[in-house]
Amino acid sequence: MANQEEYFFTKEHEWVYFEDNVAVVGVAEYAQNALGDITYVELPEVGEDVEQFEQFASVESVKAASDIFAPISGKIMEVNKKLEASPELINKSCYEKGWIAKIQPADLNEKNNLMSQEEYTQFLEGLDT
Repeated sequence: MANQEEYFFTKEHEWVYFEDNVAVVGVAEYAQNALGDITYVELPEVGEDVEQFEQFASVESVKAASDIFAPISGKIMEVNKKLEASPELINKSCYEKGWIAKIQPADLNEKNNLMSQEEYTQFLEGLDT
């Protein structure tokens, strides 16, 4: 797991951190709190190409279904198969055990389109007003 400062975020509340040039992607705490108990996760296909900010997965909860958007373009290298049997891992451990996919980034410069932890915190404060 990365230090919290190494995470980047989207306005749709996905997070990403980079581990050996692989992007590990999941749903931010704000989003999993808003969704409530997650009951199902539709994972992307390994080998699938994804585009930054395009829908690539989805989650269903007791409250709603929600699309998950790729924080970075690239190829899906691995998915978290544990979420198929235990989707609640996103609620219990969204930054560690609840990751959704690992992406081989097509262009690391796309990080510039994401928010740092500090920027994301300010973004969330703006949502609460």
